[in-house]
Amino acid sequence: MPRPPLLAQIDWQVVFASGTSYLEWVAAAESKEKAHQLEANLQSMVLEPQARGYLGSLPRKIRVVAIAEDWCGDVVRHVPVLRSLEEAAPNLEVRFIPRHQWPDVFTRFLTNGGEAIPKFIFLNENWVECANWGPMPEACRELIARGKAAGDPVGARQRVAALYEADPRRRSVITELLRCLDIASTVQV
Repeated sequence: MPRPPLLAQIDWQVVFASGTSYLEWVAAAESKEKAHQLEANLQSMVLEPQARGYLGSLPRKIRVVAIAEDWCGDVVRHVPVLRSLEEAAPNLEVRFIPRHQWPDVFTRFLTNGGEAIPKFIFLNENWVECANWGPMPEACRELIARGKAAGDPVGARQRVAALYEADPRRRSVITELLRCLDIASTVQV
């Protein structure tokens, strides 16, 4: 039986090095209004002491490639969560890239065949891809998938908006991103 074709290897170190830091990314935002919303969302982020303690003691270096563009509402909502984690974690470093910069990378992280952002790819200290997240929490992704299946994407988006409204502190996003960090920081199974 023939082996299936393999995807090309990604040199994550090169991809990461080509990205920009959060501050550079916000400074280059296409929309100053969205940049202000990003900053306002970041200022409203509150991490629990337990999360801060965990982030401060990550046992190994973790890098995240964030595929994000400031025009997207989910980016404006979720990137500040990632940034707040980065600020609290000495062993976490994030770089931002747009979709078009690395199309081979982005196409690996489509959501049900769609180009949805943000996408956060978690890499350990050896540049091994360990987890990915996005473009929204799992419960919201499921609602969107079910809405597409039922032919009601508008209704699904409305339900997602209701979930977002019910979670203003973005606890579901924090929980899921902390899980990705936990996976990427694993030193022994």
